[in-house]
Amino acid sequence: MGIIYIQKIPSVDEILDAIPMSEELKYLKKQRDMDIQNIFQGKDKRFLLIIGPCSAHDEDAVCDYVSRLARIQEKVASEILIIPRIYTNKPRTTGTGYKGMLHQPNHHKKPDLALGIKAIRNMHIRSFRESHLSAADEMLYPGNYPYLADILAYVAIGARSVENQQHRLTVSGLDIPVGMKNPTSGDIRVMLDSICAAQTPHVFIYNEWEVSTTGNTLAHAVLRGSVDRYGNHSPNYHYDDLVEVIKLYHERKLQNPVIIVDTNHSNSGKKYKEQIRISKEIMLNRKHAARLRTAIKGLMIESYILEGAQGPDGDEYGRSITDPCLGWEDTERLILDLAEMNG
Repeated sequence: MGIIYIQKIPSVDEILDAIPMSEELKYLKKQRDMDIQNIFQGKDKRFLLIIGPCSAHDEDAVCDYVSRLARIQEKVASEILIIPRIYTNKPRTTGTGYKGMLHQPNHHKKPDLALGIKAIRNMHIRSFRESHLSAADEMLYPGNYPYLADILAYVAIGARSVENQQHRLTVSGLDIPVGMKNPTSGDIRVMLDSICAAQTPHVFIYNEWEVSTTGNTLAHAVLRGSVDRYGNHSPNYHYDDLVEVIKLYHERKLQNPVIIVDTNHSNSGKKYKEQIRISKEIMLNRKHAARLRTAIKGLMIESYILEGAQGPDGDEYGRSITDPCLGWEDTERLILDLAEMNG
């Protein structure tokens, strides 16, 4: 057998007892959850921005960045609701490279997942405490969700995970919005199959228990573009793409037919500055087409303090060590522009 047992991971109860969330934050979380749910259900006209670095590898820089978002949130509160992107698990296409703070709480040192679970919970709680903005994270390991279930406002299922049965079934038991990305192939049917599965009740094995779920009606589509067999990127955020997805949504009779557009990845062709133009194009299309305004509830944007990216061993404060991101000046200007366009 090629598996070496390194250390036992602390239980959920042990972690939650050691790193509790305050009563004040629990109350704020409920209020935020209700606001976000109202947007998804069409009861609130505000637009969602799920925004932040490609990966959260430095607690101080992440909390600094999110506190900046909180100050902007006050200025755009009537038009925009910001969900900070604090992604601590990173799927890797080839299995190599930085896998996120969960794996490496210090990106210069070897993996330590037991310490990583504590590090990501501490960072999420600190960020929420300092900003009052509950955040989004990506679900790479479905079994780990309970370690952050009381904190997260939003969960993303990545393009490489969306076909996985355990991800789909786990999402069916969550009570917050979960974005199911189209796979890297761009196959929209796969994404819609995932949403259907996530919105359906199930009985399955989860963390050594037989469990049942009620189905998550807030599971929805995230369009991130595609890559063909030759490695060429193709976008799927244009008007015709969006209209077709809405049509397919209704043909499948799925609940809450919501679309979030990921402005980076294959939609931008990995050209992070294009996120500015793409975001504004989507807002203009929403403004001139009622069916798009109804369905498209938000954007995913990769942004940090310093623009671009550095190497995985880099120590520049506030610069991504994975995919390149917009810098703060562009981010601030873009958020203000989007708020005005939503008005």
